[in-house]
Amino acid sequence: MSLVPVPVTAADRAACPVSDVLARVGDKWSLLVLSLVADRPYGFNELDRAVHELSRRILTRTLRNLERDGLVRRDVRPGRAAGVTYAATALGRSLLELVVPLGRWVLANEGAIVAARAAYDEASGHSSSTVD
Repeated sequence: MSLVPVPVTAADRAACPVSDVLARVGDKWSLLVLSLVADRPYGFNELDRAVHELSRRILTRTLRNLERDGLVRRDVRPGRAAGVTYAATALGRSLLELVVPLGRWVLANEGAIVAARAAYDEASGHSSSTVD
C-alpha cells in the first residue's frame, strides 16, 4: 500500500495537510526557534540575539507562522516591563517529541550519510556537497 496516490498531481500536493506542515517544519528556522521557546519563554529581542544570521524580518515571519499553526503562543506583558514573550504550546512540544528522534537518527548516521554523498559525488562527477 502506497502512502501517496500515484500519480501525484499538483492538486494532490496543494491539498495535502501533511505537505503543508512539513513545509513549515522543514524550513530553515522554524524548528530551531520552536526548540528554543520549548525550553522557556523568550522575548523577541532575546530570540534575535540567540540565533545568529536570522534577520528580524524572518524571525517575525517565522514566529507568526508558528503562532498561526498553533505551535507557539505569543503573550503580551502589560505594565512597566511591557513586552512580548513567545513559548511553545503543547502542540508545539508534541511536534518536537517526534522531530527529536529524527535529529538523533541523523547524528547517529551522519558518517554513513557523508560517505554516501561522497561516493555519489565521486561516481557522478559532482563536486558540490549539495544536490538539488
